[in-house]
Amino acid sequence: MSGFVSQRGETALHWHRLGMWLPPGGHIEPDEDPIEAVRREVLEETGLAVEVVPTAPAYGDWAYPPQLPAPVTMGVYDIEAGGPHQRASHQHIDLVYFTRPTPGQPLLLPDNDEEGWLWVSAETLQAGEVLRSPHGGEAAIAEDVRRLGIDAIEAVRALETGAA
Repeated sequence: MSGFVSQRGETALHWHRLGMWLPPGGHIEPDEDPIEAVRREVLEETGLAVEVVPTAPAYGDWAYPPQLPAPVTMGVYDIEAGGPHQRASHQHIDLVYFTRPTPGQPLLLPDNDEEGWLWVSAETLQAGEVLRSPHGGEAAIAEDVRRLGIDAIEAVRALETGAA
């Protein structure tokens, strides 16, 4: 599960140990729904409390059962065996959410994280630039991350300007 955190025309990405730029994310814990999981993972990784930005209307108008905001998309990634965290080939199903920081908190990303965090602008994402981590890694941002990052920035901008 991934949570693109966007604000002020930028989205947060980090240099992952796998050698690529990714948004915050992780796995859903037992007894946790996907919204609780994305909020927890973003907080753990960035220190930012966030709210999920709905990108589609709720289905129906009933009170029960309660509904969760749908993910923006669900990516399916083939993971090859070989590393300490990939003992067997498998598919990783990624529920992708757009989020924004809750109001009133400093918008600081961790600067002591060995993986390196950056606020990346929509212009940088659109240009497809190679980014360098504060800790030395560098790579172009993968196309799916780049496009989702741009869309996350636009979704937050639309919500904040009332154009959603």
